[in-house]
Amino acid sequence: MFIGRYYHTIEEKGRVSLPKSFREREKQWVITRGLDGGLFLFPQASFQQQVEALNQLGFTKKAHRDFVRLLTNDADAVEADSQGRITIPEYLRATAQLTKNVVIIGSFERVEIWDVDKYHAYLDTIADKAEEIAEQIGNSHE
Repeated sequence: MFIGRYYHTIEEKGRVSLPKSFREREKQWVITRGLDGGLFLFPQASFQQQVEALNQLGFTKKAHRDFVRLLTNDADAVEADSQGRITIPEYLRATAQLTKNVVIIGSFERVEIWDVDKYHAYLDTIADKAEEIAEQIGNSHE
């Protein structure tokens, strides 16, 4: 499980250091376009599971095909180097508008990488709605 929020800087070559707790757990990753403005970074095995689950939905519905394309067409396998850095491909840095200052956040089974300003602006839009969001999700165990 990945949790927490960490602030880092992207190097000129597009490399960023992963938090120690994240890089100690995994070396092989898949980075891809995320949702809401950031990037998703999955452990390689977890990405494979996500793609297999999506594949079970079939390909007859356009929304399924579109989401699979968004998730897989921009995906790239990356490996943490000896210093725990990964290289974010330029096209993904452009997609997420990553320039220098980024925030790396744990989101349970995946990691997200955001531009710091975009991330905080996004948080501002949802912070006052926490209870409302929780109510909308519901709980099947109630």
